[in-house]
Amino acid sequence: MTVMEGNTGLIVIDPLLSLETAKAALDLYYQHRPRRPVVAVIYTHSHADHWGGVKGVTNEADVASGKVAVIAPEGFLERALSENVIAGNAMRRRSLYQFGPLLPKGERGQVDAGLGKTVPLGTASLIAPTELIRRSGETRTIDGVEIVFEMAPESEAPAELYMYYPGFKVLNMAEVATHNFHNLLPFRGAEVRDALAWSKYLNAAVNAFGNKTEVVIAQHHWPVFGGARVRNFLDKQRDLYKYVHDQTLRLLNQGFTAPEIAERLELPASLANEWENRDYYGTVRHNAKAIYQKYLGWYDGNPANLDPLPPVEAAKKYVAYMGGADAVIRHAREDFKNGEYRFVAEVANKLVFADPANREARELAADAYEQLGYLSESATWRNAYLYAAYELRHGAAKVGGGPAINPNTINAIPTEMLFDLLGVQLNGPKADGKHIVINWNFTDAQQVYALTLEDSALTYMANKQVAGADASLTLTRDTLNAIVLRRVTISDAIQSGQIKVIGEAASAGELFSLFDTFNPNFEIVEPKK
Repeated sequence: MTVMEGNTGLIVIDPLLSLETAKAALDLYYQHRPRRPVVAVIYTHSHADHWGGVKGVTNEADVASGKVAVIAPEGFLERALSENVIAGNAMRRRSLYQFGPLLPKGERGQVDAGLGKTVPLGTASLIAPTELIRRSGETRTIDGVEIVFEMAPESEAPAELYMYYPGFKVLNMAEVATHNFHNLLPFRGAEVRDALAWSKYLNAAVNAFGNKTEVVIAQHHWPVFGGARVRNFLDKQRDLYKYVHDQTLRLLNQGFTAPEIAERLELPASLANEWENRDYYGTVRHNAKAIYQKYLGWYDGNPANLDPLPPVEAAKKYVAYMGGADAVIRHAREDFKNGEYRFVAEVANKLVFADPANREARELAADAYEQLGYLSESATWRNAYLYAAYELRHGAAKVGGGPAINPNTINAIPTEMLFDLLGVQLNGPKADGKHIVINWNFTDAQQVYALTLEDSALTYMANKQVAGADASLTLTRDTLNAIVLRRVTISDAIQSGQIKVIGEAASAGELFSLFDTFNPNFEIVEPKK
């Protein structure tokens, strides 16, 4: 979190992931500086660790009254919520592998997360932006501080910007330049990032601000001081993304597949020997695969890989072809002694998927994952390997549904996106053959919608009511929030009078009986139960 002092108050940039840590950070600031009010919050991009703590530094009332401005790049809200709501359950589960927050701390467990030590397990919050930055070069003076905004969409985040502060000669690169090779496709899952566009944004920053910047800051890692060091830092970061992009495309166009490119591609010494280009977070190996995926997708062109068997069925065949579990384990132990941990992990994974109750196979896979973790320069690789070993030995830790949609974020989520979430939760086979139309009238938000279930798909139209709908519901948005948060059922809300119904109330209950509840602890390194 960055705090800038204006003429009368504070400008807070990227208030961390949880409101508890953001409040602690601001309290720490106040121990050393005057207690001025927060007058503006700037979100540099759409990832939750840059906005989730906003209610630790301000509140919805002050934002609504105009006391505090909330500024973000165009498309911020849609991009922030599409990841954390629509695909949020899977991403939160996978993030336990990327960041390793549940691993024991120490030399045999979690030591880092690449961009920082680890992620907090506090409460995420969200306040929707009141102002959007729409173009590069847009300049605003906020509480006496002049800020030049530069857009960087589809770089580290789908919606992202960075800033230059002329009065301080400070360039804030947000997460476009960090002290490591960043992720082009994080393990938790996301849209593939554009390495070519990323390099161009860095080039633009060099040309526009490189010769008039004395300090580069960002929301991860430490500052870079001094004009020459600033220019070298930005130049090397730019060339890193451009090199890996171009060389991946060169090999791709020679017919090499993603794993083959990852095995061949190495940085030149001029890039590899720079601290900020090392594989502490993203790596050359998996970023090359991400670039391949962006251009050519998951299919490598070999029809053998076009429609393979799913993991469990394939694993059973592999183990049978290799002579059974005992033979596989015997060969794998020899490979383990020889340090061939990558292949041991691969075959031990087949053993686990063929028979998850095979304790010897689970321990062998865990041993291989641990050795791969200890050998990894990347913190995220290490965390993924070590947490896989942990879960094979102890089972998945029982964690809650995660921070993305909760009472501190739901007010900022547009109604359309809540309906999109319901569409994702709809169990298509259970809905087969059903046709339900429901009108929604939200009295507090002054919004109306028509929601239709047809062909096992849930669609909606804003500003529309359908004559002859099965039911027309009149309610507040707060009531819908409570239903989505599963604090109340729609049937109970109707019975209590929170929802007034014209038509068949049972049709609304029938619709909501078709929605799945997602398991936040689904299996990853063993078969789904």
